[in-house]
This record gives sequence, structure tokens and C-alpha cells, in this order.
Amino acid sequence: GTHALLSEEVQFKDLGLLIIDEEQKFGVAAKEKLRKRKVNVDTLTLTATPIPRTMQFSLLNARDMSVMRTPPSNRQPVHTERITFDEMAIRDAIFYEVHRGGQVFFVHNRVASLPELTEMMKELCPTVEFAIAHGQLEPKQLEQTLLDFIDRKYDVLVSTNIIEMGLDIPNA
Repeated sequence: GTHALLSEEVQFKDLGLLIIDEEQKFGVAAKEKLRKRKVNVDTLTLTATPIPRTMQFSLLNARDMSVMRTPPSNRQPVHTERITFDEMAIRDAIFYEVHRGGQVFFVHNRVASLPELTEMMKELCPTVEFAIAHGQLEPKQLEQTLLDFIDRKYDVLVSTNIIEMGLDIPNA
């Protein structure tokens, strides 16, 4: 679930195991609020980048920590570059990925300007198929867009950082 699980309206019948993926997305207060709903709930937190508090607890033996040193066999490394906004660099990167048979996540932090940004990219790459995804879409529409992207109906998914919430598409 999302942070909506913290709402008082959400009631758990018998909470026995709490699994938190991407621990850094949840603050300490949020995790404690979930734990207070039931005493002695077992908690498993998953993260690629442990937060300092978790590291400290594990070093003090107040919390167990396991480390996976071997990535899944088909896991591709993430390649990230930060450059100044450059339309030609964007065009070249999109064409490179599409022509090698891959797909592209284009992450932008403003929902309001996603359509404008997508139109600009469509002008730069008229032969490429684009889709937009963000958390303000209706859930069914968001799900369908993501499924269509997985099915390769789109080459580029222009989205907010919602894609960081567990979406794993090896082609992208």
C-alpha cells in the first residue's frame, strides 16, 4: 500500500507482519504509527540504501540486518546521468534506447508540465510512442498505462517519480 495505510480509516483485521519496501520513502513517524496499531508486529524493511537510523540499530544489535550481496541474475544496472536540459541530448538518448530495442523512463517532478514536456519530446522524436503516468491519474488508467508500457505499446514513459515505487521493467 501507499501512505494511505496510515489513515485512521484503514483498519487491519489481524496485522502480524509489516513489510516496508523502499524504507527511505517512509519516515520514522509513519513506521511507528503502523507499529502502534498492533503491539509486537513483526517488521521487515527492504531498501537499497539503508537510512542511518536503521544502520545504527543494526550496529547496536537492536535490530537484525541481512545484506543481499548478489543481485538477481537478470538484473540490469541502472545508468543515471545528470546533465543540463538539452533537447538534442534528450533526443539522442531516446533514439539510442529505442533503436537498441529498449524503452525509456523519463522522470519529471511536475505533474502540471508533463503534457507540455511530452509534446516537446514528440516533436523531437516523431517516430517514438509516448505515454504519461503520474499519481493523479485514476488508478485504472494508471494501471492500464503501465501495463501497456510493459507490453511495449509505448517506447517512452514520461512520469513523475511514481515509477520508483517498485516498478521493474528490464527493457527500460
